[in-house]
Amino acid sequence: MKKGYFGEYGGSFVSCQMQEELDKIEREYNRLRKDKKFNDELSNLQKHFLGRPTPLYYCEKLSKLNGGAKIYLKREDLNHTGAHKINHCIGEALLAKHLGKSKIIAETGAGQHGLAIATVCALMDLQCEIHMGFVDVQKQKANVDKMKLLGAKIVCVSGGGTLKDAVDSALKAYQKDFKDAIYCIGSVVGPHPYPTIVRHFQSVVGKESKRQIKKMEGKLPDYVVACVGGGSNAIGIFSAYLKDKEVNLVGVEAFGKGQAIGENSATIQFGATDVYQGFKTKVLKDQENNVAEAYSIASGLDYPAVGPEHAHLSDVGRAKYVSINDEEALDAFYKLTKIEGIIPALESSHAVAYGLKLAKTLSQDKIVLVNLSGRGDKDVEFVLKEKGLG
Repeated sequence: MKKGYFGEYGGSFVSCQMQEELDKIEREYNRLRKDKKFNDELSNLQKHFLGRPTPLYYCEKLSKLNGGAKIYLKREDLNHTGAHKINHCIGEALLAKHLGKSKIIAETGAGQHGLAIATVCALMDLQCEIHMGFVDVQKQKANVDKMKLLGAKIVCVSGGGTLKDAVDSALKAYQKDFKDAIYCIGSVVGPHPYPTIVRHFQSVVGKESKRQIKKMEGKLPDYVVACVGGGSNAIGIFSAYLKDKEVNLVGVEAFGKGQAIGENSATIQFGATDVYQGFKTKVLKDQENNVAEAYSIASGLDYPAVGPEHAHLSDVGRAKYVSINDEEALDAFYKLTKIEGIIPALESSHAVAYGLKLAKTLSQDKIVLVNLSGRGDKDVEFVLKEKGLG
């Protein structure tokens, strides 16, 4: 496999100047990931700052009411800041310090990556600049307020006002500030080495879940299910099971309002291969072959591309990619909240929704493991308004 590629996807399609910076980042990452002192520091922060390991939870009530297979949740919602995002943010921030950088530039959609970056920047005395689409700034006010409280500068981005515009804006800002800043991307997307770096720091999710399910059930799960926008939480949990062919891997994209252009963000289902934001992957296109606007009720999923490894896993048949619409995600949000007392993020609700569908078709001796990538505090106000209670 070519360096920086997953099959035909990945690579780095950037300016010469930016490539020089990415090469520096890759060299330092490759050095640090083998360095005992670095890994000890990372492990200490994971345990005492992030709160790892996060628990694996058997949804006994939900499983019985739903019928069929047992449903387990990997509780990434219990991480500090409320989502899986801090797993790679803490690693990226440590990398920034070792590179001698004083500032982190990042993008965010649902606000969970932005909140996690702002948190680790406060911890490590780094300047923080978060780019966020104006639609998401309004929708995710709770996270925006937290980021400001932590000292982050929020750059409100126009255009379509969502995640893809935030990424474009952050990349442009980074190209003007190579000397002092590092760009810390929020998913397994972007030019190499970003997909590899984020995958590495998110792999803790899969490793933990594998140990936990073996201890609790004495065997591996039959299915591992995770939502996919860019796909960091999914790659994080999938990575531990890739060689276990008996474990079925399922990525859940957002079908949104339907299959029309601009009404979903189901990139693997509807996308075409192209180079986008510095890497080669599947991309949603409009009728003029331009990058289409993506849509999802979940701000963290409305991205018009997907991580290159996901595109590759789909091509080779190692993972299956399905989609869940807005109404199904909202229904799963309500069910998990009312039955198990766990309020999921709308992003994670897509995975929960498919997990419930899938479990019904399986026998009671089967296990469906859902990665609950984040909690839904940020979505409560929006969901109540959708239900007419806000």
